[in-house]
Amino acid sequence: MPQKDLPNREGLFSCQKSGGGKFITQKFSLGRVVVTRGIHELLDRSAIAVLLTRHASGDWGDLCEEDKALNDAALLFGQNRIFSSYRTPLGKVWIITEYDLSVTTVLLPAEY
Repeated sequence: MPQKDLPNREGLFSCQKSGGGKFITQKFSLGRVVVTRGIHELLDRSAIAVLLTRHASGDWGDLCEEDKALNDAALLFGQNRIFSSYRTPLGKVWIITEYDLSVTTVLLPAEY
């Protein structure tokens, strides 16, 4: 399936003020960000950026506690991918960062 590369967002969210006046801290590098065709057709860049900010800051979205704990362990030990799932008004969106932090993919569940 064709994919669209976005500019590398490494460091983009390292310290950003949220709408509530709080600072958001990036917990890991996203590497190269890739967006699938389905996401490109469904969401605009600003919506994608919001979800990437949540993902990079450790807000794993709609995951069970066990999966959240696996992500937290992946941050410490680097032996597993980092996965987030978010509900949007237009449907569910997944974000997966590879274990080596080289690539982050934003996709629809049906595109997995």
